[in-house]
Amino acid sequence: MYESGENYLETIYRLHQSKGFVRSIDVARKLNVSKPSVSRAMGILRQEGFINFAEGGEIVLTETGEQKAADIYSRHVLLTDFLIRVAGVSAEVAEHNACRIEHIIDEDVVQGIRRFMEQ
Repeated sequence: MYESGENYLETIYRLHQSKGFVRSIDVARKLNVSKPSVSRAMGILRQEGFINFAEGGEIVLTETGEQKAADIYSRHVLLTDFLIRVAGVSAEVAEHNACRIEHIIDEDVVQGIRRFMEQ
């Protein structure tokens, strides 16, 4: 999956956790992108089996989508915490960089960081 797809999934996941429901306009506002961009991305995510649409246009993660989004968010939280605690950067800087790193980091590196952080 491409970085943009992961960003959309993570955003849907986080919005659903905070609001209880997600619409395309919510995603557009959160990511500061156009409604047509969201529409295109939602079509791709639906085609790949990550989301469905409920009555009224609500975006719903499938079981596969929920698992993928939770994994992406988990990496984001781990990396943010790691950068704050180990690199000593501000929460804002850590958040920004974690968002970039989470899409390219290998799973074995994530597991290594997780083990390090648990000690």
